[in-house]
Amino acid sequence: MNISIIVAVSQNNAIGNNNKLLYWLPNDLKRFKALTSGHTIIMGRKTFESLPKGALPNRRNIVLSTQKDIHFDGAEIFSSLEEAIRHCNPEEEIFIIGGESVYKQAMDLANRIYLTRVEDSTKEADAFFPIIDEKIWKEKSREAHSIDEKHLYPYIFIDYQKDI
Repeated sequence: MNISIIVAVSQNNAIGNNNKLLYWLPNDLKRFKALTSGHTIIMGRKTFESLPKGALPNRRNIVLSTQKDIHFDGAEIFSSLEEAIRHCNPEEEIFIIGGESVYKQAMDLANRIYLTRVEDSTKEADAFFPIIDEKIWKEKSREAHSIDEKHLYPYIFIDYQKDI
């Protein structure tokens, strides 16, 4: 299986507060769309509910929820990450897009992380990304970006590969 995690984090690994993203970075959103379009994305129920327009277009949306009889337009529901993965094509790249508990479950299963590190730690947060163990995960690429008219914070795109 080719399982990838995609996430934007602050310097202290914060990813969200009150079921909302902490940062609005147009280039991060473009990267997210470019990487995930045409693929399966897997997310928790709260992450799906936080999407402003529901299911993301041009992607197979899978939502994890233990609630029975739950339905979301444009999404398939599975009760666990393992069950969802079993229903995916083993040839395709699957993207884990959040939230905190789904990321924690996926760390052992994934073989790639597409991380956007926002150079800030001032935002209040209630959801965090797990610490990346550099004995297991090796940095493969890094692309730094400065503040500009559309980005209030400097940020870095970092790609990690599991060192097996």
